[in-house]
Amino acid sequence: MSKIASAYAQLLQMLETGVFPDRSRLPPERELTGILKVGRSTLRKALGLLEAEGRVWRHVGKGTFVGGPPNTGTGGIIHPTSPISPAEVMEARLTVEPVIASTAALRATDEDIDYLRHCLDKSETAPDWATYELWDGTLHRSVAQATHNGLLLSVLETINSIRQREEWAQLRQHALNAERHQIYCGQHRAFVDAIAERNAPQAAALMQRHIGTVMQNMIAAPEINGTDQHTNLAILNLQESQV
Repeated sequence: MSKIASAYAQLLQMLETGVFPDRSRLPPERELTGILKVGRSTLRKALGLLEAEGRVWRHVGKGTFVGGPPNTGTGGIIHPTSPISPAEVMEARLTVEPVIASTAALRATDEDIDYLRHCLDKSETAPDWATYELWDGTLHRSVAQATHNGLLLSVLETINSIRQREEWAQLRQHALNAERHQIYCGQHRAFVDAIAERNAPQAAALMQRHIGTVMQNMIAAPEINGTDQHTNLAILNLQESQV
């Protein structure tokens, strides 16, 4: 086990066993490095993973706190009663996420927007695919949190729970490369800027454009191409009709 993985595992155990209660502030970094017997760089990377998973959040100048950012509402996963195809997931994303972005533009607080920009920075500087995936998911979830609508957040979390399955992870990995990473990050920054500017129609349009780009890249991914032509065609039809 690497030092980062070890520090992450120790911190996670402390969170799950209540050593650091929900909403409490973690000890300063210098104290945590002593507790975990790791360097500050290793600690920060482990905390970054926990933050991307929504287990902690960091406020510049105040410290690191247990749980997600305050006043964002809580969502719950809605469990589908039948198997969900990639085409159904992408259709749901195209339907729901532009509305979420539009609503966030109207309701996001300054603190919400600061956290969206924090997620942007983390996703843009992610050292590997897995870390980018964590921050990409955190960014989209944080947009939903910025609506302050628990039902919208629950719908998005249901979609994300399906996208966390192993077959989806493989598909997304094949659909992502360095060039697409830059494109996605640029699109992320564009819709976050629109939310910050309180431009609801623009936020919705830019989010729809982003999801459409992701769909197009999924079509070309070898995990779909040639293995599930019905799903491939369905995704293509969705893109042509809605983006």
